[in-house]
Amino acid sequence: MKKLFLMIALLLAGVVPAVAQQGLNAKADNIVGTYSGKQGDDRFRVKIERLADGSYRGQVVWMEHDRDAKGNKILDRKNPDKSLRTRPADQTELFTGLKYDAKRQRWGDTKIYDPQRGLRAKLTASFAADGRLALKGSLLGISETVYWTKEK
Repeated sequence: MKKLFLMIALLLAGVVPAVAQQGLNAKADNIVGTYSGKQGDDRFRVKIERLADGSYRGQVVWMEHDRDAKGNKILDRKNPDKSLRTRPADQTELFTGLKYDAKRQRWGDTKIYDPQRGLRAKLTASFAADGRLALKGSLLGISETVYWTKEK
């Protein structure tokens, strides 16, 4: 009897995170909110909001290190769009036009901007089993996934 109970408990332990993940991915607006993330030693916050056309935009709203050694605001100097290189890095738009795919229960159909490298990559996003938002950027067959935590 104990073995049966243990097997059921282990089975449920694997199912509950999968159900939670599926629940977060099941509704398009679940992605809306403010997230904290880290890339290297840089900690930041990104706000994801729904646009009037039903797509989503993600924009940096805070950076732990937003000033250089002289106290000046750090600028988005690596942006491929030269007109945006004077924009403060803590206001960088990382993606816009992100669309929800109800059939696949994930977001995509746009590119994400990596301000540290100055690159844009194809973006797909979905919630991982632990509730963090997984953002996968792909460029020329190379992919990298980063995880952001939704703030309460």
